[in-house]
Amino acid sequence: MLNIGIIGTGWFSKVHANILSEIEGVRVKAVCGTSTEKAESFALEFDGARGYGVLEEMLETENLDAVYVCVPPFAHGDIEMELISRGIPFFVEKPLAADLETPGRIISALREKPVITAVGYHFRYRDAAIKLMEELKGCQLGMVTGYWMGSMPAVPWWRNQEKSGGQFIEQTTHLLDLLRYSAGEAEEVTAVFGNKVMHEKHENVTVSDIGSVIVKMKNGTIATLTNTCILPDGVSAIGLDYYHDSGILKLNQEGLIKSERDITIKWKDRDNPYIRENRAFIQAVENGDSSGILSDYHDAYQTQKVALAALKSAETGVTVKLEDINKNIV
Repeated sequence: MLNIGIIGTGWFSKVHANILSEIEGVRVKAVCGTSTEKAESFALEFDGARGYGVLEEMLETENLDAVYVCVPPFAHGDIEMELISRGIPFFVEKPLAADLETPGRIISALREKPVITAVGYHFRYRDAAIKLMEELKGCQLGMVTGYWMGSMPAVPWWRNQEKSGGQFIEQTTHLLDLLRYSAGEAEEVTAVFGNKVMHEKHENVTVSDIGSVIVKMKNGTIATLTNTCILPDGVSAIGLDYYHDSGILKLNQEGLIKSERDITIKWKDRDNPYIRENRAFIQAVENGDSSGILSDYHDAYQTQKVALAALKSAETGVTVKLEDINKNIV
């Protein structure tokens, strides 16, 4: 029986905990929250689980085989370092942090003391993404356009630039990560962000609410990723469009659409990508083979670099080369 710990008591913690409770040979054994009361309330839903308000107490009391880290961007760092020091595998929800220094410190620790890791870039596990990768084989890809258009989450930390990193880091990172996965590594980034609407509608909004990012890939492909959080609740558009020498591949919220001369084919997502990513991590913890994990911490760190390059470009008004980012980090 694998004993799993959960850090965080929010919605994503519940998603993972519910999935884990349905996997044979796995049980949610402990939950750690910002207060013992929150953690105990969460733990009540899982047979035999206990709640804790202090991470070190949970790790010293429970014999955990792996831990899920589902906390806001600003709360990362010490948690992962503690898990690495104890040799405990961990699954962490995206983004890795609101900055680059925190995951850089964690990467250094992982080099010194490797543990199995996975990151919640669940788009990679979608049926649409799997089919996309198949369809792109043999194609000459030219351009990619992506868009994450939605509303602003109500939680106060999301609206704070220092705590969330802003929409591109907190949400659009999913598209950026799938772009890297499907179209290659980035060479340089140019970004423009703006504060158009939301700072007038709500107090203490320091994140941009509109933005556009151009990513030049090392293989010459050009990608444009745009996002906004000014839309009303319930209205959204999320996707990536791939333009290649045979036609267009459109990945949206429902699946994948292939358009070529006189041909249009649609594939809908069927399997739950959250279940896939959880099973991949659990299997790696069970047998030590992490080949089924599509996004580990080291790979997700590359996505974080590009996201922070975009943020730097928007702040400075100049194009940022990824080689310069690499020179300035460990």
